[in-house]
Amino acid sequence: MIGLTTSPKCYNRSMNKTIAVFFGGKSTEHDISIITALSSVIKPLELSKKYNVVPVYIAKDGKWFCDEKLKDISLYRGKKIDDFIQKSKPISVTFDGGMTLRKPGLTNKDIYVDIAFPAMHGPYGEDGSLMGLLRMAGIPYVGCDMQSSVIAMDKILSKIVAEKAGLDVVPDVVFNRDDFNNSTDKILNEIENKLKYPVFVKPPHLGSSIGVTKVSNRLELQNAIEVSLHYDTNCLVEMAVPNLREATLPIIGFGDNIIPSKLEEPLFGNDKYFDFETKYMQGGKKGGKKGSSERGAQGYSNIPANFPKELYDRAEAVALAGYKAAGCSGIARVDILINEKTGKVYFNEINPLPGSLYAHNWRVNGMSSVDLVCKLVDFAQERFDSDNNVETTFSSGFLKQF
Repeated sequence: MIGLTTSPKCYNRSMNKTIAVFFGGKSTEHDISIITALSSVIKPLELSKKYNVVPVYIAKDGKWFCDEKLKDISLYRGKKIDDFIQKSKPISVTFDGGMTLRKPGLTNKDIYVDIAFPAMHGPYGEDGSLMGLLRMAGIPYVGCDMQSSVIAMDKILSKIVAEKAGLDVVPDVVFNRDDFNNSTDKILNEIENKLKYPVFVKPPHLGSSIGVTKVSNRLELQNAIEVSLHYDTNCLVEMAVPNLREATLPIIGFGDNIIPSKLEEPLFGNDKYFDFETKYMQGGKKGGKKGSSERGAQGYSNIPANFPKELYDRAEAVALAGYKAAGCSGIARVDILINEKTGKVYFNEINPLPGSLYAHNWRVNGMSSVDLVCKLVDFAQERFDSDNNVETTFSSGFLKQF
């Protein structure tokens, strides 16, 4: 329950600030969010011994829960979490010059939140929804702000922004569910006339490759579009880049202090791509190679990417330009596509909350998980202080005439 009532603030009396970590949510990436929160956010924040860390779990039905038990991964195995939800009462939230979490009980326990750390992937979290709520609450929060989250989580919109910034993007066809239902053959013809097979069909607002399909003929195309539109109201169809090499660049920073990590190249066979099962259920082993490569969130990767220096620098520059064009701050990951034969580098998409914060990549760059989350908290406070210098109200005599 979220309320707009005013109640006395229960400020944290200790020296340490209270950080609320938000995870779960009404999203197809609910389970991935739990892993990111528990292993890559809560654990290193607690290891830093700088903060009081409060877990805020949002169930699949949208109810909010807060309990120390929610930090234990074993709670989410099997039906344990369902039993916990049935026996527990959701918290309420008040906005009273900040954000206060109220835990129900014989004596209500209020927890005043100093800083929020969103660890929610996909809709209702990573897409700017939660950021808007935190912005209205008037508290610092980690990661991209509301506007850049909206841009980054919309693959269609982020490509438009990138192209306006002068970056190359892959040819595509975009349409919505109503258009496809009313003009199926027309849209299929448009795709086949404009693009060459194979093509990728994508729900533009999801991450973790959910609903993404690579197709090579009209029947597969129509089936893939129907699957995509099951998860999203819009659909993005892109032509596959020939002679493909992929790269991704994790980036953190705010304002003039933008810090790229190492450009990473996932390793897989030429006819493969990272769907959800490959990323999370098989450890990214389709075509993966062992050796000097780093085991990352998406399986085995080269970190840094084994590119010639000139190509590496151009790919990094495209990723940084995409990050800045979308107005990202805090943390994001920018994906790049490269035609190895022509050397052309394409902006692909932005992930405003990389799974597990891409901590494996930052470790290669010399930054521990503890240092990473602490730095992200610092960036959140810096952005909050900067935003508070902007005047948001205007005094006028407009109402005097009524």
